[in-house]
Amino acid sequence: MKTKLLLISAMTFTMVGFSQKSEIKDAEKALDNGNATQAKASLETAAGMMANMDEKLQAQYYYVRGMVYADLAKKGDDSAFEEAVDSFKNVLSVEEKSGKDKYSEDAKQAMANMTADLVNAAVEDNKAENFDAAASKLYMSYKLSPADTVYLYYAASSAVNGGLYEKALGYYKELKDLGYDGSATVYKATNVETGEVEEMEKLQRDLMVKSGTYKDPIEEKTPSKKAEIVKNMALIYTQLGQDDKALEAYAVARAEYPNDVNLILNEANLYYKLGDKEKFKELMSEASAMAPDNPDLQYNIGVINMEQGNLEAAREAYRKALEINPNYINAQLNLSTSYVNEGNSLIDEMNSLGNSKADIAKYEELKEKKDSLFREGAQILEDALKNNPDNQSILTQLKNIYGALGDNENFMRVKKLLGE
Repeated sequence: MKTKLLLISAMTFTMVGFSQKSEIKDAEKALDNGNATQAKASLETAAGMMANMDEKLQAQYYYVRGMVYADLAKKGDDSAFEEAVDSFKNVLSVEEKSGKDKYSEDAKQAMANMTADLVNAAVEDNKAENFDAAASKLYMSYKLSPADTVYLYYAASSAVNGGLYEKALGYYKELKDLGYDGSATVYKATNVETGEVEEMEKLQRDLMVKSGTYKDPIEEKTPSKKAEIVKNMALIYTQLGQDDKALEAYAVARAEYPNDVNLILNEANLYYKLGDKEKFKELMSEASAMAPDNPDLQYNIGVINMEQGNLEAAREAYRKALEINPNYINAQLNLSTSYVNEGNSLIDEMNSLGNSKADIAKYEELKEKKDSLFREGAQILEDALKNNPDNQSILTQLKNIYGALGDNENFMRVKKLLGE
């Protein structure tokens, strides 16, 4: 009797093993026929018998499962990416323990292919402004290919674009711990036919130069992204209301990159937010002294002061930018806007006045002041127009000012210049 029982038990075990192999084979066949959904169903049946699988069959099961989910991911099922990755990693784990290597190389190749698929899908997600999905896919790409830390950097950028600050902060911390630099060498050469300088891979560049179709090969080093990462961490802390951590981050960043003017500007902005206007002014002065001939810096100082309502300081900075670069259109536009904004700030007070003689007199006084500010803003743009007669931004803003002033003659003149 015992012998019969053992025989029956052995036959049952053999039947289970045969069933497992059959289900996996069915999954492979369905996948080959382009039916990943049917393949998935076959694998789900086999999964229930996982405990009875030997290591060889487990590796086969996980490999096929990885290929099935990779196919589903390629067809638009974003949730399948992670399942595929987990399955391929299980292949490597199982075969490492068993000492066998039947599916590992194919699994590695499949993961490399999946990295490309993930990156391409993330690019499409970013275009569609689906930043959360893009960040997750780029992070998974990094996990699949840890040597490509640039994927982690782009994951952080996608998270920031989506306002996912906690997620972005985690990615930036990881980049900082890795010592990510992000600098690279860019290879360029001049197209002989067009005269344009073009960027390309080094080997391609060298071959093109050798062929004579390109000339003047150059190599440029792109700047390190370390300062940007620390700065972004500080900005995120500020966004999250963690001002103490933001100040600590700025202190670390300033110690590492003492000549980074943008760090000073961002730190100044935070001190203004915290109500420390003296520190704000001190840092603004430091930034200005650091690069007195940089029109972009003066412009940025103007922008920050304007955001904080310091109109006179903003105008001073915009004028300095224009002294350095008289054709700085954005500085001209913002300088004009500072006068328009000041004029607009009087409108609420004008509207709050009554009909008494004193109120009417006050109204006329405020109106004249408002119109004077608007005319000042218009004159700045009229001067800008002399060197930029076709600039649409200048013309549009100028038209709006004349419209607000009720100056129909100039309004129609500018409207004609706009081609309306």
